[in-house]
Formats: sequence, C-alpha cells, structure tokens
Amino acid sequence: MDLNFTAEETAFRQDIRQWVASNLPQDIAHKVRHALRLSRDDMQRWAKILGKQGWLGWGWPKQFGGPGWNAIQKHLFEEECALACAPRVVPFGPVMVAPVIMAFGNAEQQHRFLPGIASGEVWWSQGYSEPGSGSDLASLKCKAERRGDKYIVNGQKTWTTLGQYGEWIFCLVRTSGEGKPQTGISFLLIDMKTPGITVRPIILMDGEHEVNEVWFDNVEVPAENLIGEENKGWTYAKHLLAHERTNIADVNRAKRELERLKRIAKAEGVYDDVRFRDQIALLEVDVVALEMMVLRVLSAEKSGKQSLDVAGLLKIRGSEIQQRYTELMMLAAGPMTQPYIFEAMEAGWQGDLAVPSALLPLAGTYFNYRKTTIYGGSNEVQRNIVAQTVLGS
Repeated sequence: MDLNFTAEETAFRQDIRQWVASNLPQDIAHKVRHALRLSRDDMQRWAKILGKQGWLGWGWPKQFGGPGWNAIQKHLFEEECALACAPRVVPFGPVMVAPVIMAFGNAEQQHRFLPGIASGEVWWSQGYSEPGSGSDLASLKCKAERRGDKYIVNGQKTWTTLGQYGEWIFCLVRTSGEGKPQTGISFLLIDMKTPGITVRPIILMDGEHEVNEVWFDNVEVPAENLIGEENKGWTYAKHLLAHERTNIADVNRAKRELERLKRIAKAEGVYDDVRFRDQIALLEVDVVALEMMVLRVLSAEKSGKQSLDVAGLLKIRGSEIQQRYTELMMLAAGPMTQPYIFEAMEAGWQGDLAVPSALLPLAGTYFNYRKTTIYGGSNEVQRNIVAQTVLGS
C-alpha cells in the first residue's frame, strides 16, 4: 500500500489550488478563517460557483454530470478547499440525497432532481431524526399513508439542520407497522412549500438558529416522489448514512482548525507553555493518524479492493477530534471567551486576532460541537457497529 501521491495527483492538487484561489470570494474565506457567521447567501454563493464549474457534485460519476474523479482526486479537492478556507458544502443535496437518487431512483427522478442539486440552485434538508428516534432511527413514527397516487404524511422531524432554508426535504417515513421496524420504512422526497409543513426554530445555547423542528400535518406527497420500493427505505438510508458518517470525519477541516488553534495559542501567549503545547502535539498526532486511515481507505478504493466498512470508525475519531480542538481553543482564550454576539459580528469586531480574546466567537463553537459525537449515529452505537462488522465480535 503506497500512501504517497503520484506526480499526476500532485499536479491535480496544484490545479485545484489555483482554481480555488482564483474563484473563492475573499469575504467568505475571511469568515471561515475566523469562524464568523456564514449567511445563507454565503453558503449558496460558493455552492453555485462550484456548480457552474461542475464541481458541486465532486464525488459524482460523469454519467450524472460529475467530474468522474477517483477517490484520491476527491480527497485532494476536499483538502484544498478546506485549507483555502472555503465553506464546507452543505451536504444534504450533493453528498447525501444525490447518491441515493443515483443508486435507487428511476431515470425520471434522476433527470428531475439531480440538475438542481448539481447547480446549487435547490437547497435540500434531511428529515431523519425524530423525538425519541435518533441513533435508534428504526423506531421512527412519522407516517405516510398511501391513498391512490399520493401519500398523506403526518408526524414530526427534529434537529433538521438549516431546515429554515430548505426547499426540498428527503424523509424517512413509516409506511408499514408489520414485521421488524426496519422493514416498514420508505424514502420520500417532499417539496417543503407543500401545504401542511411547518418549520419551527430550535435556538441553541449559543443563540444561533441552526436546527429546527419540521411538522407534517396531512401533507400530500405525489407517489412518484417515492425513491425505490415502498418499505425498502432502510436499505437506502444505510447507503446514505455511510456517506454522512464519512463526511462527518472531515479530516481536512481538522487540519485547517489545528492551524487556527496554533494561531490562537500564539496570540494568547500560551503556545510557549510546554504542557499546553503537548496537548496540541497529541491532537496533531491524532489528526495525522485519522488522515492515514482515510488514505488507507482511498488507496483500497483506488486499487479496486474492498475496504473494510470503516465509516463508523471514521465518524468516531473525526467527531472526537473536532471536540478536542474546540476545547483547546477555549483553554487558550481563557475564561473571558464568549459565545457569538451578533451585533459585534455584524460590526466586524469578532474573529480578528488583533482584538481581545473575549470577543473571539469560541464558546459558541465549543457548545455547538458537543453534538458531533451524537448526530449521524451516536459514537456509542458506532462502536457497537464497528465491533460487529469490522472486528467480528
């Protein structure tokens, strides 16, 4: 197994680096570099720039309008975007639902939905979790009843990230109560402008409106929006979750945030503290180890070998690393660190290392990242899955 990049891969990296440097709006890069609040316009503006280039679906095969890159090229693209401080692409459309539509949707559905995802024009949301149905997703209760050529959907989804911007939502719904819970679930695509849908904000500890409740009250959904077969949605959900958990690991963002941690530590005068620098070194070793794990998987994919099902393992290590670098940033900035202060952010006073550490928006990030070990399947559940599928115990 060779983890070194070839000359062709190195040249590909350089091409991506130059393109991103020329096309990434600097006002957006500044916000990402300093962890400032990104607006809907910021996120979608970058998505549309990628879409115009044909790279918003950077993991897509050519037959569906993607660049057809191999696993190594996709990794290098993600790394260069992260290191250039590009916003993380909102994954629900291009990374999550698109592969499901490609794999299990019919030709009409592919023709109807994929172009809007690829261009960045249509904002998608994810309707998976419910109150009491998170890691135990098979216990979901949101119901879809078939009536002629449509489904009537009733129920609730929660923790819907950026659902306030959603134009379409892909949902797991219960279409049967017989047999095992997993066998009665279907996969529906729902227009969020449909009457009966209500989106209610959930305000987090940092004051941010990132997640939502989505309520369905006798919502009529055309039966043609069913992906695949009725009651086979659990199979499609597992396909999607593998993409989500690998995406959560996000080793490239970890590398970028590690450098930010060092900048903060130096600005706050704690970088020379040997014990604190030891903690940074330990974190850096774990980031490198995570990267090596990712490269092993990519090497196996490139050579055509069947790699181990390590999506859960990547999710465990990646999410724990994200929590650790936010914790160390908080320690570096000290007890005066505060959450987001929106008025200060709008005035441009947050995120600049020239201002006091009290104005750095670190506490909000710290609070927000407590969720990383829970969403996408809690790490406790993922450890059980790894034990069963990878270790065989």
